[in-house]
Amino acid sequence: MSYLKVKKEVQQGRIKPVYFMYGTQTFLMEDLMFHIIKNTVDSLDDPNVISFSLQETLLDTAVEEAETFPFFGGKKVVILKDFSLVTALKQETKLEHDVSRLQQYIKQPSPEAIFIIQAPYEKLDERKKITKELKQSSTLVECFPFDDKMLFLWLDDQAKTNGFHFSNEGKEQLLARTGPKLLMLASEMEKLALYVGENGVVDAEIVDLLVARSLEQDVFALIEFAVKQRLDKALIIYHDLLKQKEEPLKLLALIARQLRIYYQVKEMTRRSYSQKQMASQLKLHPYVVKLASQQVDKFQGKQLLKLLEAATDTDYAIKTGKMDKVLAVELLLMKLASVHSK
Repeated sequence: MSYLKVKKEVQQGRIKPVYFMYGTQTFLMEDLMFHIIKNTVDSLDDPNVISFSLQETLLDTAVEEAETFPFFGGKKVVILKDFSLVTALKQETKLEHDVSRLQQYIKQPSPEAIFIIQAPYEKLDERKKITKELKQSSTLVECFPFDDKMLFLWLDDQAKTNGFHFSNEGKEQLLARTGPKLLMLASEMEKLALYVGENGVVDAEIVDLLVARSLEQDVFALIEFAVKQRLDKALIIYHDLLKQKEEPLKLLALIARQLRIYYQVKEMTRRSYSQKQMASQLKLHPYVVKLASQQVDKFQGKQLLKLLEAATDTDYAIKTGKMDKVLAVELLLMKLASVHSK
């Protein structure tokens, strides 16, 4: 079941006895956990909220806690983190876990407890019995990077939670400024909510006013200006980043990474890969692939290869002391504008 669907159920008070959350987006796990707690015992500091890590605690202990009657009645929330027993990963603990206890529990969970199991891993081992049992007998929540549609739905949901609304341009501009980083987006939306007030509307102009670009987005803008032969704008961003104490070698690495993404997306587009397939193959967020896809038509494949070689040569020249690092990156930006103009 999707994170947004489960969250809606939780907000409506339809809370299930066992939740199994897995995937690489731990922010979604923590956010959903917060809403479950808020709608059951109200506070993270409540004595009826107990958290364990499987790397430090026997599985028996967590199950016994879930079976124990809550303090002062009411409900109890038991959280079991780092649940690696559903993966093929080698266990980094000497603890001997009795998986059968958990299998018995999820078939007949305690009516006084909400048991939250978190597995922050990309893949599950479908051969394991406990994996099958959890997928069958608990509320399964997949916590993976959103595609475009889900990302926009999530932004609307977060805006509603914070008491304001987005214009379409506002959402696009926020993503352009921060990238698809959920934790950063959530933090920025709290700031936007304070600015526009209850039932306010956040548009692109307000985002520009309040939200600073991330380093990755600055590098993206820097390359885009160079591609458009607006070298003056590209150099202004570059020197602003230097004033912020960003290292030229770090900026060079980010420029090279972005060019590499462009080349990979260009080649995969030529081979008729979908953006979803590209994101999966390259292990990139779908929104990053979308932005790259909008840029690659401005390049030929050979041009991108030349630029990647130039970035490698620049890195070598800096590290061998043949060229000043600030000047070397400036020359690379000039080459970026020059190669594209040809």
